[in-house]
Amino acid sequence: MTSVNDLSVIPYSPEYQGDFKRLNVAWISALFALEPHDLEQLDHPEIHILPNNGAIFLAQSNGNIVGTVAMIKTGEGEFELAKMSVTPAVQGRGAGNLLALAAIDYARGQNARVVWLESNRKAQTALRLYERVGFREVPLIPSPYARADIRMEMVL
Repeated sequence: MTSVNDLSVIPYSPEYQGDFKRLNVAWISALFALEPHDLEQLDHPEIHILPNNGAIFLAQSNGNIVGTVAMIKTGEGEFELAKMSVTPAVQGRGAGNLLALAAIDYARGQNARVVWLESNRKAQTALRLYERVGFREVPLIPSPYARADIRMEMVL
């Protein structure tokens, strides 16, 4: 897949479920409380993320999984970008950008018309990344996450 310096993006396989959960629990717990919907997706991605052409991508550095992002099909021509996390040790080195672009490219390859995400305004670094790759704020709609206070989307 994609690589820059010693960072590369690889597709998910079940052996990485622990890394997927570890990375997301770390960032969510640092700022918020883990919610039931988080645990459903993190514990059982094969049920809650991967069906219907969903995907998970992982950032790898020197053989270690250092980041993750999920693409969840939420409707015809529509994906949610979710569960994006980069370990603090490699933040600022482009892993988040590589993951976001891999996810968006995947959605394009699936003939998606829209990619959307939910976040929280406390996550300023993530929001700036999303804006840089082309997401724009849209009105918030009801969400399964109590922490969601901003919704963004990208029309492909």
